[in-house]
Amino acid sequence: MTTDQPAESLIPYDEIVQDALRGVVKRVLSDIERAGNLPGDHHFYIAFRTRAPGVEMPKHLLERYPDEMTIVIQHRYWDLAVGDEKFQIGLSFNQVPAKLVIPYSAVTGFVDPYVNFALQFAAPEAEAANEPAGVEDGPPAPPPPPVEDGSNVVTLDAFRKK
Repeated sequence: MTTDQPAESLIPYDEIVQDALRGVVKRVLSDIERAGNLPGDHHFYIAFRTRAPGVEMPKHLLERYPDEMTIVIQHRYWDLAVGDEKFQIGLSFNQVPAKLVIPYSAVTGFVDPYVNFALQFAAPEAEAANEPAGVEDGPPAPPPPPVEDGSNVVTLDAFRKK
């Protein structure tokens, strides 16, 4: 008996593809670490889940960005160290230096606006299953306004395809 529905895969292809694409982020950051700077006018927006396992960041930033934040790697950063599972970087937020440790598994988006390159990542299924279900009673809440306080945080909404 045959059906028109595809068989359920015993191979987690979606997860494998997500991991491979996160490897792009690792490779690009590794190249920047080796070179000591960004080439030309390249710069990156990296969005990540602030409460994902392994994320380390100052408490005041976690309070301000309890779910997700986007950092900008462009002119002023320091101590970029790229590892197999995570990277760390020093950035300034309102002239206050901060060290961030970000596992690649926490990254939700990577954008290089100079060449219009963007990657968007899905949350791992285990984490998505633990998130509270949204109430579908009305239209979705509007996105928060972009942060324009001189910090290295931006929203990626402008780069997402709708």
